[in-house]
Amino acid sequence: MREKLSYCVILPAYNESRHLATVVGRVPDWVDGIIIVDDASTDDTLRVAESLTDARARVLHHEKNRGVGGAMVTGFRAALDGGYDVAIKMDADDQMDADELPMLVRPIELGMAEYVKGNRFRRAGRPSAMPGRRWFGNVVLSFLTKVASGYWHVFDPQCGFIAITAPTLRRLKLDGIARDYFFENDMLIRLNVIDARVVDVDTSSLYGNETSYVSIGRVSWTFPPRLLRGFLWRFTRRHLMNDFGLIGFLAIFGTMFTLFGTLFGLYHWILSISSGVPATSGTVMIAVVPLILGVQMLLQGLSLEVQSSAGASETREYSRMSYTAGKPGTGTR
Repeated sequence: MREKLSYCVILPAYNESRHLATVVGRVPDWVDGIIIVDDASTDDTLRVAESLTDARARVLHHEKNRGVGGAMVTGFRAALDGGYDVAIKMDADDQMDADELPMLVRPIELGMAEYVKGNRFRRAGRPSAMPGRRWFGNVVLSFLTKVASGYWHVFDPQCGFIAITAPTLRRLKLDGIARDYFFENDMLIRLNVIDARVVDVDTSSLYGNETSYVSIGRVSWTFPPRLLRGFLWRFTRRHLMNDFGLIGFLAIFGTMFTLFGTLFGLYHWILSISSGVPATSGTVMIAVVPLILGVQMLLQGLSLEVQSSAGASETREYSRMSYTAGKPGTGTR
């Protein structure tokens, strides 16, 4: 039996009293529900949310601030409890174009993805209104997130314009998701562990008089170590525990050979300097051959992971061509 998908927009809101009503008013009619999560705002956000007349709106309130990730976990749980098929995240600061919602959910409607995210850079590179420091930070974080998440075909991980299917949400452990602005990066890492299909779509970003609560300096220092931990956790779970295959094999033995060659060569190099006796050619070969072999195995493992991710990029182009193949919001399952 074919039936219409049901959609819910989640709006995490912290001190967004100026924009909230406008954002809710722009949510199209085909969206079935709107969940507003007031994250312990100190302004009139809660009052504005509760005064909205849109019958689709449901307001949730945090007594203590939990961060954007914490607000989204609350919203995701409410969406699952409400029986919605697709949960969509929009920011409440009016930086996202609601007219692009049909394009965002189209890959899900076509059965090509379980998670779709916006990419603000694919249309014309750097958005003209995006501050230079924010653009540079996004480029660096995008590359680091590619490595950590294994989704080499996606870009702009900090874009909060996302859509995810309910079955995929149920497979994720929501309790473990990052509660702060690392939320979007952490989602990609965890989605790779469960082998979810992720697709980028072109989106725009509207910049006005909104207030950003993201500290570029703090992100620059705190995100790279968290991405490294995320990579190690994701790689272990995905390639060693859930499914031990060629990539895992190459990673283990490549690391062993690389470490052996490096440590063996370093030891004999120090020994040679201290004794004044040059190392024999055989000793050098024992260090060099494992080192070269190990590096080659690691590069091959990386190449295989990039190739596995590249296959998903083909659906990205098809989803763009197929966007006009039906009315927005009328996808079936």
